[in-house]
Amino acid sequence: MFWKIGYKFTKKKNPNKGIMSTSLGLISTVSVCLAVYLSFLNKGTALPQYGLVLFLSSLFSIAGLVLGIISCTEKDIYRFFPVLGVTLNAIAVFLCGAILYSGVH
Repeated sequence: MFWKIGYKFTKKKNPNKGIMSTSLGLISTVSVCLAVYLSFLNKGTALPQYGLVLFLSSLFSIAGLVLGIISCTEKDIYRFFPVLGVTLNAIAVFLCGAILYSGVH
């Protein structure tokens, strides 16, 4: 045996809201990046479907931010999924805001 087999006695768990926040953040970030990439392939012309994707991903990322922040305040949890969810959702919100800001100017 090359590794030590042991037991971990803890009551910590992965929160369901943190996992949901991470999945919403992953969906939002990937869809925003995909919409930007597809409009780049279309020579900068964004189709109306890409605008709808950005709108829905911004709603998903705001909901994911709320879920991630709520799950970060819980006690006796592993913090990996809530922190990852907040990070991914913040990136998606920032990207949507940057796209809106660059479209106005």
